[in-house]
Amino acid sequence: MFPWHYLYYRSQTMKEETRISEVIHHLQTLAPLAYQESYDNAGLITGHPDWAVKGALVTLDCTEAVVDEAIKNGCNLIVAHHPILFRPIKKITGSNYVERTIIKAIKNDIAIYAIHTNLDNVQQGVNKMIADKLGLINTKVLLPKKETMLKLVTFVPKAQTASVLQALHAAGAGQIGEYKDCSFSASGVGSFTPSAQAKPFIGTAGRTEKVEEDRIEVILPRHLESQVLAALKKSHPYEEVSYYLTELINENQEVGAGLVGDLPSEINTIDFLKQVKSTMQAGSVRHTEICHDKVKRVAICGGAGSFLVTAAKKSGAQAFISADFKYHEFFDAEGKIVIVDIGHYESEQYTKDLLMNVLREKFVRFAVLFSHTVTNPISYI
Repeated sequence: MFPWHYLYYRSQTMKEETRISEVIHHLQTLAPLAYQESYDNAGLITGHPDWAVKGALVTLDCTEAVVDEAIKNGCNLIVAHHPILFRPIKKITGSNYVERTIIKAIKNDIAIYAIHTNLDNVQQGVNKMIADKLGLINTKVLLPKKETMLKLVTFVPKAQTASVLQALHAAGAGQIGEYKDCSFSASGVGSFTPSAQAKPFIGTAGRTEKVEEDRIEVILPRHLESQVLAALKKSHPYEEVSYYLTELINENQEVGAGLVGDLPSEINTIDFLKQVKSTMQAGSVRHTEICHDKVKRVAICGGAGSFLVTAAKKSGAQAFISADFKYHEFFDAEGKIVIVDIGHYESEQYTKDLLMNVLREKFVRFAVLFSHTVTNPISYI
């Protein structure tokens, strides 16, 4: 006889399990993959979205030692900032640490998810953690991204305008900074002639109809295009929905590289550098000449940020905190800003705290652990 009680038990258990796909969805709500840089490899690197999560380990880098730590703690999901697979590989023979890490993860059914430059590029991401640690206020994106937004225009009978707008806003359209449910509408007259095969919501086949309509305009993130259009078509009363999308070159003030903000009060530059070294637990701090006696405005970028020096200078910042500056790149300060290189790992180490908080606030059916493996490859004497 078939054990139906077991089938029932299994179905109930599966309902209680959290899938990796659910974790991915939540992380991408914070930092959509669409915001990663073209050279990046964020996302699920090993494992399958349908796997049930037994436990998650949060780390900055995924190494062999981190995989061992996950195995020891019964975690089958590693959430890392840096992707272990960054450059294309043609063989997986265990000849280097990348290949050995991938082999060990696959052999032990461990999924690896990376949330990299997409987390760098959102306002509440990597750089916000640095800003909070340094006590910066009035922060904003240092170099906003362009061409991440679309404008949707559609035409709706007046009686259905409110319900269609509600559906569009629920799908993610109309969010501008700290303002939600943003839209524009204007009244006009729409006209159409249904064919003999049409099933018009308003009008009669073969007869031209004129209808009082509202022209609705909303802005939406490019990566939400499909779900916003699905919401439009589902909520719109017409059999054939008239709409068009326009690409916008506008800067997206909530998405982009780096942050800039202010200290609560001015501080002596040397004292500020000492404070940064202590707060960010930096083994050393490399910096350019002290060209300002005091620091009030500070630009920051976790990881390699030399490409933002020009933006940092334009922002009016007296100091720019980042990492991985090459010798000649320090000259770009040109006596206008103090470049402060605190080290790559040091600048991004608090990303683990961010991911821990994001996951623990959402998920309670599995343990989210903080990796105690120090992955900084650089030591100081």
